[in-house]
Amino acid sequence: MTETVSPDAPDDHGRGSQKSKLFGHIVYVLRSNPVTRVAFAMIAVIRVAALLGPLVVPYDPLASNAAVALQPPSWQHWFGTDQLGRDVFSRVVVATRLDLMISVSAVALSFVIGSMMGSLAGYFGGWLDVVTGRLIDTIMAFPLFVLAMGIVAALGNTVENIIYATAIINIPFYARVARAEVNIRRNAGFAQAARLSGNNDLRVLAVHIFPNALPPMMVQISLNLGWAILNAAGLSFIGLGVRPPTPEWGIMVAEGAQFIVSGEWWLALFPGLALMLAVLTFNLMGDGLRDIVDPAQRT
Repeated sequence: MTETVSPDAPDDHGRGSQKSKLFGHIVYVLRSNPVTRVAFAMIAVIRVAALLGPLVVPYDPLASNAAVALQPPSWQHWFGTDQLGRDVFSRVVVATRLDLMISVSAVALSFVIGSMMGSLAGYFGGWLDVVTGRLIDTIMAFPLFVLAMGIVAALGNTVENIIYATAIINIPFYARVARAEVNIRRNAGFAQAARLSGNNDLRVLAVHIFPNALPPMMVQISLNLGWAILNAAGLSFIGLGVRPPTPEWGIMVAEGAQFIVSGEWWLALFPGLALMLAVLTFNLMGDGLRDIVDPAQRT
């Protein structure tokens, strides 16, 4: 009796094999690079704080209690209390979700728009390349933080507008990297072979060329995640970011700075440390992400 084999079986087996190889490659990258292991562990901690922080903090981050205002760090209040008696530890942990959401959303938006603009300009060239280049030069002509300030001041200091402003000032980085990487690969042998196989230009660009341009863009993504958090915190510090009493690291640093002279150092120190650790984590993560997505390093 002849056994019938489903035509989908080889494809399913191939997909399973590819997933297994990708997982093995990720494990190899993490094992071979201790800095990447530390960065991914720190990212895991930040994600847990963002997802579960509001559920596990010991105090309501918005609840005021004048009787315990400006208390230094203690066993009852690990990071002390602020001028309104709010628990600083609870506010720092809860603020992780908002800052991470702003950063990830802004970088994702700028990556999609910038990589599309740069890839199309680098592949097709001509007037599209000229227009894209002039647009990017126009954005880069402004001091980027000042441009973000102007956008938020014009549109209003809501979370959505902070995300849009942060995304706009980051678009040129991805557009330039994508254009350069695609431009040097558009006439490479594998791209020519893909065209000769009957693939149209958009498929050659999306399937064959763009994946090879991703490794340097992963490094840019990790850097921009840190810059986006700093940008959001900077806008909040000067009063153009998230409005109080919403827990946000930049607001907390701004509010705590005025108490440093009088000795309440913990108000600015702990949100500042959280901000520094988040930026450091994203910066360290770049090399690991580059190695994971680089097709040349997969075996």
